Amino acid sequence: MTLPSVAVLPLLVVVAAGVYYIYNEVMRYMSKSLVKNKVVVITDAVSGVGTECAHLFHKGGARLILCGASWDKLESLYDSLTNDADPRETFAPKLVILDFSDMDSVEEMVSEVVECYGCVDVLICNSSVKLKAPVQSVSLELDRNIMDINYFGPSSLAKGVLPTMICRRSGHIVLVTSIHGRLAVPFRSSFIASQLTHGVRPSILANEIMQTVNRKKKEVVLAHPVPRVALLLRSLLPSFLFAVLAAGVKDSELNEQMQ
Repeated sequence: MTLPSVAVLPLLVVVAAGVYYIYNEVMRYMSKSLVKNKVVVITDAVSGVGTECAHLFHKGGARLILCGASWDKLESLYDSLTNDADPRETFAPKLVILDFSDMDSVEEMVSEVVECYGCVDVLICNSSVKLKAPVQSVSLELDRNIMDINYFGPSSLAKGVLPTMICRRSGHIVLVTSIHGRLAVPFRSSFIASQLTHGVRPSILANEIMQTVNRKKKEVVLAHPVPRVALLLRSLLPSFLFAVLAAGVKDSELNEQMQ
């Protein structure tokens, strides 16, 4: 008995979807097991993505070093991780105060991070700030502060943990950034963290980060269709994209005048 030709394609789609689902589940399980006992540093651990990463890596048995600017929020995250955890399979996280806006304290903080376990296996740079304003109204001091938090701070931290990674010939540095790093948008002249209007849920991003570490991927673009289309237009039809963005700027200015 043979299947009608019209039924072959739907059957192949169902089979392919099933295989893809099983593959993802297997990879998710393997990712959790592969991070066991690894020393993982997460900056801005109290943010949405940072918190999801902390829960995911903690359940996987990683030795976490959680960094943030607020001690109260770090303690709250610590409690949420350890209250229902099995101490035989998980490690109590280490908490480190980290504020990239104060660059003078970064070197001391780097020493504290490295001294926690003597090495770092995974560094997840998740810190960023957002700003929406016309470029001419943004002060140079504010630009510098944004660059400290979004670039110089993470760069200094990476330089601090690199020697141990090079010595051990292993380690991963994960930079979590907004898609605006690849796409210029009006009123976003300084590098920023975008809103979730067309963003990805923190839980999905955290899962992708864990899988990226274990698959040793160099770059992953995780975005909804609208930003992906914008990136495609930026490469293929830049003039058209710029015209659309310019029209958006005029509409924004008109709305402000009417208010």
